[in-house]
Amino acid sequence: MNDAPSGTATKPAASPQAVSVNLTINGQRHSLTLDPRTTILDLLREQLDLTGTKKGCDQGQCGACTVLIEGRRVNSCLTFAVMHDGAEITTIEGLARGGTLHPLQQAFIDHDAFQCGYCTPGQICSAAGLLAEGRAKTAEEIRELMSGNICRCGAYTNIVAAIQQAMERGRP
Repeated sequence: MNDAPSGTATKPAASPQAVSVNLTINGQRHSLTLDPRTTILDLLREQLDLTGTKKGCDQGQCGACTVLIEGRRVNSCLTFAVMHDGAEITTIEGLARGGTLHPLQQAFIDHDAFQCGYCTPGQICSAAGLLAEGRAKTAEEIRELMSGNICRCGAYTNIVAAIQQAMERGRP
């Protein structure tokens, strides 16, 4: 809908100039030229074809898009790539090493902690960040610290069990 008075032409908003960004994603360096409005989520999925990170609510409320930036959990839909020039980003694709699943990935399998699987990549990345933080000691603390990742399928019990298994086997 055009809100301009009749007879007044409106111009489309000018596109901002592209910017150069260097990122290390899953151990691989990327030198990119991006629209400064590009989110990490859109960069991963649409430009780098790393589709493991899911687009859920696109408002930072569901956690499906959680990745690790410099080891910290971040909702990738809420942050622009240009804000992280030079950063190291880990996605679900980057957690396994040499064909061996990350302990959390294995624990999620062991505990059947993914119902529909849509939220699983974000859950696992968030759990990896949680383990690195070292703040959770109990199931209740895990639930609280994972509360930013919403599972609509009711797998919380299994997710907590998987995280506890990874905690018991040592921090990855």
